[in-house]
Amino acid sequence: MAGRLSRRLAAVLLLLLPAACSSGPDPTLYTMAAQPGIVVHATKSRSIEMRRVGLAGYLDRPGLVRATTPYRLVVTDMARWGEPLSRMIERVTIENLLMRLPDASVYSESGGLSMQPDTILEIDMQRLDVDVTGDVVLVAQVAVRHDGTRIPPASRTIRITQHPASNSNDDVVAAMSTAMAQLADEIARMIR
Repeated sequence: MAGRLSRRLAAVLLLLLPAACSSGPDPTLYTMAAQPGIVVHATKSRSIEMRRVGLAGYLDRPGLVRATTPYRLVVTDMARWGEPLSRMIERVTIENLLMRLPDASVYSESGGLSMQPDTILEIDMQRLDVDVTGDVVLVAQVAVRHDGTRIPPASRTIRITQHPASNSNDDVVAAMSTAMAQLADEIARMIR
């Protein structure tokens, strides 16, 4: 009798083993989207090369970052970026700038094009997260350099705050997309 019970128990445990080893639900992947903004007509057609984005170390991870206190960050495991964040920032910034600077050619230094740019764009993203109040905060240092001209280089720190419609990841990423569009508005003004 004890042998039959042991075999039944072993069979049940074998059936439950795959369920215990499963990794759970897959994470949701997010991407920011370009948004239309102000259109700036430059005095001449420009070839703009965007250098690789500098990214604060705490942002350089696959999950969305939220602050729970001024000194504590939480990275969400089940809400992840669909591509490395620095590459996403490059891609979305280029798409945003193409909408704002219709007379310009904008491309990434890390992309497949190799052209001689007349304008160099550099971005150091210091913040792109949700603060303790629930707002999306973007802080970036931006530098624009016009090669071969007498126009002096321009650099500035840009701070943008966006309040998401809710605390959901979908609304937070939408607010981040809006903040990125506002950053592109400022950059377009610097480039013209």
